[in-house]
Amino acid sequence: MGIERKNSLNKKLIVIVGPTASGKTELAIKLAKKFNGEIINADSRQVYKGMDIGTAKPTKDEMKGIPHYLLDVVSPKRKFTVAQYRKLALKTIEKIQKKGKIPFLVGGTWFYIRAVVDGLVIPEVPPDWKLRKKLEKKSPKELYQILKKMDPERAKTIEKENKRRLIRAIEICKRIGKVPPLKFNPLPYPVLMIGIKRTKRELKERIKKRFFEWLKRGLILEVIKLRKQGVSFKRIEEFGMHYREIAKYLQGKISEKEMIENSIKEIQNYAKKQMNWFKKDKRIHWIHEKELKKLIKLIKKYLQT
Repeated sequence: MGIERKNSLNKKLIVIVGPTASGKTELAIKLAKKFNGEIINADSRQVYKGMDIGTAKPTKDEMKGIPHYLLDVVSPKRKFTVAQYRKLALKTIEKIQKKGKIPFLVGGTWFYIRAVVDGLVIPEVPPDWKLRKKLEKKSPKELYQILKKMDPERAKTIEKENKRRLIRAIEICKRIGKVPPLKFNPLPYPVLMIGIKRTKRELKERIKKRFFEWLKRGLILEVIKLRKQGVSFKRIEEFGMHYREIAKYLQGKISEKEMIENSIKEIQNYAKKQMNWFKKDKRIHWIHEKELKKLIKLIKKYLQT
């Protein structure tokens, strides 16, 4: 145990978080180039194959020669759990550290980041397909009310519009009474956590601009391609935000104008939720992209300890 602890003192991990469209990828690539690093994706949608434009997945050119991991890990037809992500991420971190390089864990999925950094232990409850089929017929609002009655504490922290997570939480409650308190098994070495700071107005504009860029690049065609590959509309809608709205549009449920307005609003709401999660963690050093010198100084100090 003593030797293991001693070895862990030399290990480093830099985490870059921030709401969607804040510029995490660009900053991470810049820092990875400067500090001999490699990047691990911590975005719950970028793990899926064929979901490139709508997840802001970096292109080969944008990567600038920096190795990126945990992109295109699984088919969008399949479920991919936090537990599966954690296992892959920990292996990848170790692999990068063994090469003498610095792993950068980059993304906006707070659940993924907590699973890696704090060793969030997820309860092992097998799926109840009969129950899931029954719950699938209900709206997110109805599911939320069911969960609130069963486990008020879990209801306070869950994404109210995320049907998949609501169903999973109800499934766990049905099996073991309630969603158990979260257990942690944190990394045995200090982690530097950096957050990208943006004003509300700045972020809103960036989200809007980026969405229109996605449309120009062929976001709707990307969703059509997913359908042709056998991904159901129901499954596409599970990815939430603009994916849900585009799926509705392609089924003729809403107009193009509604799809655009709803998508931008959904993404902006998601960014707000992300910031609510991030703000709770006092370990995060919030830096604006203009404060690059300050950030470099912070990283150098961390790497020297």
